[in-house]
Amino acid sequence: MPVAHVTFGTTDLERGATFYDAIITEFGGARLFTTDRSLGWSFAEGGPSIGITYPFDGQPANFGNGTMFALMAADEDQVRRVHAAALAHGGSDEGAPGVRAHGAFAAYFRDPDGNKMNCFCRPPA
Repeated sequence: MPVAHVTFGTTDLERGATFYDAIITEFGGARLFTTDRSLGWSFAEGGPSIGITYPFDGQPANFGNGTMFALMAADEDQVRRVHAAALAHGGSDEGAPGVRAHGAFAAYFRDPDGNKMNCFCRPPA
């Protein structure tokens, strides 16, 4: 079953826009839509889109413990750039770029609302 999109709750659309604009730009993506309650980004080559929204139930946004969204990078340099962009635009570090036990080169970070993300690439075969 293909994934169409992922959406995170936010407490501040403007702050989230700054963060995600920087991250998505590193992948050649662009803003797909903007409303008074939500924002979305897509990628020219397709794949899942990413969105942020004020929760529709009116309750405060929060992040899921154990939930993580991973972004596939082209190479180690892109992993480093995405991690740096995340930290420069309101994100927090959850693991600096480096080789992980499973052999992938990865970096971990959280968006300004605490949603955990990962950017990684597979080693050359």
